[in-house]
Amino acid sequence: MATLIERLRTTEHVTVTELADETGASEMTIRRDLDQLAERGVLRRVRGGAVSLLLRGEAMPFAVREQEAADAKERIATVVNDLLTDGEAVILDGGTTTLTVARALARRRLTVVPLDMHSANALGGAPRIRLLVPGGRTTPGALAFTGPLTEASLASLRVDTAVLGVCGLSAEHGLTAHELDEVPVKRAAIASARRVVAVCDGAKFGRTGLGLVCPVTTLDMVVTDRSAPETAVSRLRDAGVDVRLA
Repeated sequence: MATLIERLRTTEHVTVTELADETGASEMTIRRDLDQLAERGVLRRVRGGAVSLLLRGEAMPFAVREQEAADAKERIATVVNDLLTDGEAVILDGGTTTLTVARALARRRLTVVPLDMHSANALGGAPRIRLLVPGGRTTPGALAFTGPLTEASLASLRVDTAVLGVCGLSAEHGLTAHELDEVPVKRAAIASARRVVAVCDGAKFGRTGLGLVCPVTTLDMVVTDRSAPETAVSRLRDAGVDVRLA
């Protein structure tokens, strides 16, 4: 399904035959995957294939993104978990990679400020987590906190580490987000943190979101996986960013 999703990001129309040839999967499997994505509002089924319902550069629905690069996200979460010291205060950005991080932190002794309801729910029953929910309105699907209440809550805090999710990342374009409402929240998280760590799988280096959050020089560290392009990693390191490969 990952190849299919990548095609839908850039191609308006896909056919079952083309996808089967490209992926090596059976046409029955391709049809099943297309039907599942149609149920989630990603595409519209047409005879012999499907038409993407996404605008160019638009984020996939949360439930679809959660399935992407799942193994890489687990490895990234393990690295982030090892970076944190018990007793730290941590802002945890919204997103599917940070949700995986939240699950990895559930047994730790930390103060966590989650920036979406998914991570808040994942940590809600953790016995040693002190959970501070910032409030604000939530976005559909992603359930990310946005708006002036969220920004004001973050402005009143000083934390050890902010763990930021990424829609797109490059030395040239910086850290970017698809949803403009999330940009000021991410910036407020950065301003409140002593250390800023961005987390993303390697595919995010080939994408650029609409809203600029910050240049890469603002980041202290990027945790990604070994699928990240070597050139992109080298350029980040040349800019002074500590890059860890999970």
